[in-house]
Amino acid sequence: MTAGVDHDGDMKKYAPSADEAKVSAIKKYLGIALRNKDSSLVSCSDPKELARVRDGFSKKKLGLSDDAAIKRVCERMKGDNTKSRVAFYYLLAEETGTLAKLG
Repeated sequence: MTAGVDHDGDMKKYAPSADEAKVSAIKKYLGIALRNKDSSLVSCSDPKELARVRDGFSKKKLGLSDDAAIKRVCERMKGDNTKSRVAFYYLLAEETGTLAKLG
């Protein structure tokens, strides 16, 4: 998918027993965004990026409206300089108990 971004490796690292159907649903949701390295990563230090996660995936797909879960996922992934958007979104859904909304 994206050169230089190991979405599957990040999934194995953070959610080794991840539901493949849910991961596939996230990849399908992201679509063309995964082709570009910048858009396939989440930057927890960029307030605009975090607002994009909240207002896009979190609010529209998961029905969430606050930033608390996003901050917890950022904290969980803080050791990685490159945070796969696929893994981040999966962890966000997992953290909030909304995996079922992924299909």
